[in-house]
Amino acid sequence: MADITRRLGRRHLRSAPTAHIRHHRRGRLVHDGPGLSFWFRSLTAALSEVPVDDRELAMAFHGRTADFQDVTVQATVTYRISDPAEAAARLDFSIDPDTGVWRAAPLEQIATLLTDTAQQHTLDVLARTPLSTALVDGVATVRERVASGLATEPRLPATGIDVVTVRVVAIRPEAEVERALRTPAREQIQQDADRAVYERRAVAVERERAIAENELASRIELARREEQLVDQRGTNARREAEEKAAADLVRTETEAGRTVSLARAEAQAAREVGAARAEAQAAWLRAHSEAAPGTLHALAVTRLAENLPRIDSLTLSPDVLTGLLARLGRTEPGAEG
Repeated sequence: MADITRRLGRRHLRSAPTAHIRHHRRGRLVHDGPGLSFWFRSLTAALSEVPVDDRELAMAFHGRTADFQDVTVQATVTYRISDPAEAAARLDFSIDPDTGVWRAAPLEQIATLLTDTAQQHTLDVLARTPLSTALVDGVATVRERVASGLATEPRLPATGIDVVTVRVVAIRPEAEVERALRTPAREQIQQDADRAVYERRAVAVERERAIAENELASRIELARREEQLVDQRGTNARREAEEKAAADLVRTETEAGRTVSLARAEAQAAREVGAARAEAQAAWLRAHSEAAPGTLHALAVTRLAENLPRIDSLTLSPDVLTGLLARLGRTEPGAEG
């Protein structure tokens, strides 16, 4: 929309670069071009604003396929006005000189023209196409047919309109038909999912079996090694007992040899001691045989005194003393002779 301001009874228009302005004064073209800015008088001016930028037109319409199924087509057409003079001559792009607003609805007229043309070619394609084919290949077919139909439509060049691109977004059947069409695919997907579940379970069972076999093999190997360990322990115990018995035998033989040697030494010592005692006893006897009787009596008394118990006091009666003195008196003369 053009920007119009008032100043001292005159009007000033300023347009965007994407808007083509045509200014007629008393039937004569004064200004013609995009992005203009000028002063004008509202009483003598006739203004038209034609957009020259690319515009998107979304459209949706219903059609029927060859098997009598209703479908909805969603499409988008991009167009531009390449000849503003032709467009302004064929359509009402005039604007109010006070507000800059279009007096009519030219873009709605263009939209109606493009929609009706696209719908005509779309219905022509769908009427010869079954629903299944339309849902699979219909988007590309409809897009090509609509693009070629708009390119050959004579009213568009005559109005100064160029079609840039045509896009068909979707072709959709009715809700019930779409649900019915989804059922086989959903069943197939469910079957695939069930098959995947069964395969996953089979793989899990196979893995569990492999794990169980590995555990069983591990247990068998462990039992075999335990058997080897028991055998080795028995062998080691027997070897240890044999070595211990051999060591005990050696120790016993050593102790027996030492005992025999000790006994021999003790016997030899006993013999030597006995011989020494015999010699001492013989010498003692020889000494006593050679000694005088008085000496022997004195020695006997001495030995007797050594072996007598301790006597704290001794009482001698006159009778004992008289007899002892008499006995000593008789002994001394004989000893001297």
